[in-house]
Amino acid sequence: MDKIANIPAAPQSATAPASADSGTDLATLRAEIDRIDASMHALLMERGQIIDRLVAVKRSRGAEGGSAFRPAREASMMRRLVDRHRGILPLDTVEGIWRVIISTFTYVQAPYAVHADLASGEAAMRDASRFHFGFTVPFIGHMGASGVVAAVARSRGDLGLVPAFAAPSAGAWWTALEGEHAPKVIARLPFVERADHPAGLPVFCIAHPVTDGAVTEVEAWSLHVSGWNAQAARALAPLAEIIAVPDRGLDGAALLASIPVGGTVSLDAVLAALRASGASVRAAALVGSHASRYTHQPQG
Repeated sequence: MDKIANIPAAPQSATAPASADSGTDLATLRAEIDRIDASMHALLMERGQIIDRLVAVKRSRGAEGGSAFRPAREASMMRRLVDRHRGILPLDTVEGIWRVIISTFTYVQAPYAVHADLASGEAAMRDASRFHFGFTVPFIGHMGASGVVAAVARSRGDLGLVPAFAAPSAGAWWTALEGEHAPKVIARLPFVERADHPAGLPVFCIAHPVTDGAVTEVEAWSLHVSGWNAQAARALAPLAEIIAVPDRGLDGAALLASIPVGGTVSLDAVLAALRASGASVRAAALVGSHASRYTHQPQG
């Protein structure tokens, strides 16, 4: 007698009709998604009502006007968001959604525009602006950081974005922030840094001085130095983030030094390191402050 081979059953086609039970499950899950979407929309509208009341309170107290940007609160919100995030939804998406919500509601409170230096590359700077401020906030490009600073200075509450590195031919744009009523550095973006950030270009955000809600974890100092040399640059490297450009002579330099507050390093330590390297500081001015860099390592 011939043996009958054991032939495995053919796998069910991926396009086979779903059972009644699975169809019911899909309908239930989709209904749950619709319920969550409706709740999210309702909460956004409720947030808008609260913002409307907030604007009314500010108007009644004569506090209306200027920028509604609050860098300390925003940095704190974004850190909490990253720390509690779990699940399959990419962090980029979550951060982007919250950034649009925050920036758009800020715009509703007090309309503003974002001025950006495009001299070092338009695409990356435009990505940084759109990721952090969305599409509702007007975007205005400038070919140079000095144009950004001047535009912010003329405005009532606009923001400016300039590269947080020594861009070619940018010059010492931060010296225009030295006056008492001049714009100041109020943030360093992105708020949360990671290697795969979709808008990871490091930029300083400048605005008119923030009277409340400022964050002072890192101070930005404008330093005018004589006798600038390679030894001085090496001495400052472990102490602070430095941007240096030539200034007033062959051995002169203008520095933008980002110095952490409350740690082992201080402005005095930076000045002492410069003197020990044979350099001297002609002038020093505080030109703003921002949150410390908050890095995120992907889970797993």
